[in-house]
Amino acid sequence: MNPFDELSVEEAVRLRERHAKKQSPIPVETITSVSVGPAKSQDVLRTALAMGADKGVHIQHDGEGMESLEPLTVAKILAKVVEAEKVNLVFLGKQSIDDDAAQTGPMLAGLLGWTQATQAATVKVGSADEIMVTREVDGGVETLKLKLPAVVTTDLRLNEPRYASLPNIMKAKKKPLEKKNVGDYIGEGDVKRRLKTVEVREPPPRQGGGKVEDVDGMIRKLKELGAI
Repeated sequence: MNPFDELSVEEAVRLRERHAKKQSPIPVETITSVSVGPAKSQDVLRTALAMGADKGVHIQHDGEGMESLEPLTVAKILAKVVEAEKVNLVFLGKQSIDDDAAQTGPMLAGLLGWTQATQAATVKVGSADEIMVTREVDGGVETLKLKLPAVVTTDLRLNEPRYASLPNIMKAKKKPLEKKNVGDYIGEGDVKRRLKTVEVREPPPRQGGGKVEDVDGMIRKLKELGAI
């Protein structure tokens, strides 16, 4: 599982646990984990179920079409899933670990018209319809107050995901895992690629460094390079 998504599952489970301990006024009725991809994506969902999710939704998509799963396409699929599942809080990893786009969460919030917070370092409950999200920014931290429904993307400092123990892995096999297709949520026009990779190239190789005998030599070298 994408480590950022793993944090999302953990935070959802912790939110439910805090409510059970009367430490949070927000009830968590169902935790649904969603994955869009080939058959092996079910392994990711089973891990989420073993961590504490209640059900999984696997949206099958194989072959060359996988290249068409741009952030906007995934966001449109998730928006339909959110509407079908009738949820009011969505946790996502802040970014994927292949293209590092970090766009799906914000796009999902935009499609739903919900409030959003990205790169969450802490999530605290303010009231039954309000959460407080702290995120790290240049030079400090920023605290946001969000009214539910909301979309939150998670960063690495948020929590420490629990270990999926063998007993919980066995229990996960009995939890519901729905199998859907991309066509159940969006049309063909939404799957086609909107972006085209024009070129991919490696950066030029770094040149080796040089040695100087003393400070005066270093100053002369820097002058030659135009650095001073």
